[in-house]
Amino acid sequence: MRRDVRKIESMTMMFSGYKLGRVVFPLFLVSIMMLSAGAQAVTVDDVRMWSGPESTRLVFDISDPVEHSVFMLRAPNRVVIDLKNTRLRKTPRGLDFSKSVVSKLRSAKRNSNDLRMVLDLKSKVRPQSFLLKPTKQYGHRLVIDLSDTRVKSVPKVARDSTNRSKGVLRDVIIAIDAGHGGEDPGASGPRGTREKHVVLAIARQLERLIKKEPGMRPVMIRTGDYYLGLRKRMEKAREMQADLFISIHADAFHNGRASGSSVYVLSQNGATSEAAQWLAKSENNSDLIGGVSLDDKDDLLRSVLLDLSQNATIAASLDVGGSVLKELGGIGKLHKKRVEQAGFLVLKSPDIPSILVETGYISNKREERKLRDKVYQRKLAMAMLKGVRRYFAQNAPPGTRLAMGEQRHVIRRGDTLSGIAQRYRVTQVALRNVNRLRNSQLKVGQVLRIPVL
Repeated sequence: MRRDVRKIESMTMMFSGYKLGRVVFPLFLVSIMMLSAGAQAVTVDDVRMWSGPESTRLVFDISDPVEHSVFMLRAPNRVVIDLKNTRLRKTPRGLDFSKSVVSKLRSAKRNSNDLRMVLDLKSKVRPQSFLLKPTKQYGHRLVIDLSDTRVKSVPKVARDSTNRSKGVLRDVIIAIDAGHGGEDPGASGPRGTREKHVVLAIARQLERLIKKEPGMRPVMIRTGDYYLGLRKRMEKAREMQADLFISIHADAFHNGRASGSSVYVLSQNGATSEAAQWLAKSENNSDLIGGVSLDDKDDLLRSVLLDLSQNATIAASLDVGGSVLKELGGIGKLHKKRVEQAGFLVLKSPDIPSILVETGYISNKREERKLRDKVYQRKLAMAMLKGVRRYFAQNAPPGTRLAMGEQRHVIRRGDTLSGIAQRYRVTQVALRNVNRLRNSQLKVGQVLRIPVL
């Protein structure tokens, strides 16, 4: 900007030495003033988009903070974004609208200097916008979040509930949280490997392994490359009635020699600060803390119940974290030989044992290479599963198949579904339901879970 001003001043001095007419010289000054005003305009350099199950996020990379407004139009549904004194550097390319609530992005000039961008929608949304300051990876950004109004929240149910009238026990539910995502790439390795991609790959490996584990069921907190707030991750685990929350990350440090896996659980200070927030907000009073409603308790009793619940949760988190850390030590180096504690927000659910696994240092060249390898990713996932399996063998929640010691049957030649049902005194329907079988066909070596009736 300063160079532009100096250039204008020098050009003005140069032209002032000539005998210009009264008309020509003022017009020249007007042109210079317009050039100066144009130099101050904000530019939209690029538009990026990520789509999730519940919302779509658009990020406008801008040259400077911009004054803007966002509003909805109906029939048809549109979101209009007006950017003051702004121009579009290039037409956005490569945006995938197939899984998004957005069907099209349009732009046009408005009032000569302003830019209007219009998002044509497939359904109604709740738009929100905010500006982000520059970071090491990005410059100024305008973020537009579009929450899909068609998405309904999952009703919250106590996790120890069982359908005893039908004699069916539930699975232990493991919430798998792949860290970062979308606009938040996490750490980057020397070869440009992004944490968000690596941890999602490991999370999917863990999901596949748990699906095969009798008595356990995985639920993914993040299923694709999109942003999800830390508190939202914790809330989704509660909505899914999770018995355990595992957040998967890959560490980074300015010293590239740092290496090894780590496991974190919530610190007592982090638990205390979170408890204060829960008790301060009246809308949280109806939430279940270990299966107990707080809405009919006085302040002192609510505080005591929440404190007891969080202390028990931290103790359980330390137990399962220790089991997982031991297994991780069997496949690679550990950064610390004991479970560490910190105030990570994503670990602050008061009644769900929660651990954060740092699978390695992505900033280390050797570990970056290993984290990119699918075979090693599966080893990491298997280590986590073994640790979880060992923990629940001793601490299975009441009302679950693991607590009742559910049996397994390995299919041999000549086995039939009817014969297995008769042997274990269960119905064929129950066998098909618990094993998610479409028909009665079986494969040699296949493992069947025997429902406890």
